[in-house]
Amino acid sequence: MTRRTRAALGATTLLGVGALALTACSSGFGATTESTGALTASDKPLTVLIGSSGDAETTAVKDAVAAWSSSSGTGATVTAASDINQQLSQGFASGSPADVFYLSADAMAGYASNGSLLPYGDQLSNKDDFYPSLRSTFTYDGKLYCAPKDFSTLQLVINSDMWSAAGLTDADVPTTWDQLAAVATRLTTADHVGLSMSGEYARVGAFMAAAGGNLMNDDSTQATADSAANVEALTYVKKLLDGGELKFAADVGAGWGGEAFGTQKAAMTVEGNWITGALASDYPGVTYRVVELPAGPAGKGTLQFTNCWGIAADSPNQKAALDLVEHLTSTQQQLAFSSAFGVMPSIQSAADQWSAANPTLVPFLKGADYAKGVPTAKGAAAVVTDFNGALGSLATGDPATILDTAQKNLEALLK
Repeated sequence: MTRRTRAALGATTLLGVGALALTACSSGFGATTESTGALTASDKPLTVLIGSSGDAETTAVKDAVAAWSSSSGTGATVTAASDINQQLSQGFASGSPADVFYLSADAMAGYASNGSLLPYGDQLSNKDDFYPSLRSTFTYDGKLYCAPKDFSTLQLVINSDMWSAAGLTDADVPTTWDQLAAVATRLTTADHVGLSMSGEYARVGAFMAAAGGNLMNDDSTQATADSAANVEALTYVKKLLDGGELKFAADVGAGWGGEAFGTQKAAMTVEGNWITGALASDYPGVTYRVVELPAGPAGKGTLQFTNCWGIAADSPNQKAALDLVEHLTSTQQQLAFSSAFGVMPSIQSAADQWSAANPTLVPFLKGADYAKGVPTAKGAAAVVTDFNGALGSLATGDPATILDTAQKNLEALLK
């Protein structure tokens, strides 16, 4: 899994998983399981399945789980999945899921609706410490199902050398859409475009949020794709494309906005905080700064991406699994994860320490106050994939028509 996709896991193919009812006794994993109130408990070791971005993340998670195991006396093993979505669905289908696992926002509703997940979130001692928007993302049918693991937001990344070469100063940092268009034009030369980003919802959606829109409402129970706000956002992006000051990454020969920016084919890009790792490792000579995306007609707006720590409803040791998740989401451990592989903590109590350690990246954290989540309705990932295909040709397409199609597809999911 690449840096750019780690925070936005793809669609999950749900297999024919029957509803898994929680019972007071063993659910088939061993005769030693017993009830402790609402949670099962046993002497069974825990299995933990993660979708890792690389060795740094895998090592950090293994170290954290080993430390918890040593203090708790409960065995636990961590496996880095080669395909987290596939391995999760296979585990549930076979009746032997991992006890604790990474779970993407767009997969949560599917597993929650068929009873595969333990809705443990309201039992977390640190429940109120998570950012409200993240709690909302992982709330289904009124229940907080799982603890947000970490999160990312999109902001504007600016090449400092190109900015200076164009005669721009701090006073020119754009705070409105009109100003963004103006600086993008000034930064566009024969050698590079002023602004580039991936031509997909996971980037263009930030402009929809700033216009007051999104593909669905906040709890993904209503399709809102064809709203006037979204039409205004796509019309603005189309205008930039038509003017030539914006080109999608594919149109400058790059795989994503970070590559377009790193290879200096673009002076600005819209990306998440994962870009910092890519720039450090692949393009260390590029100097840059991060600023908040300019406000749109409805104010500041961006998208956020997050995963949670899922616990299987069929785990024979839910009590230990919950204790492990509380350890993994503690302030100290989330700051350790941030230091190891660059994620932003999902809890508000870590904000000051994280900001002090990462002063140039604070704009990404500020996005937590106004970010919108991606649709989490079951099957929404497939609709987003179709929407992405249409956005790729936005320069020659009609915003209202593109959004009308997305609206109909999302409405079909809700019937």
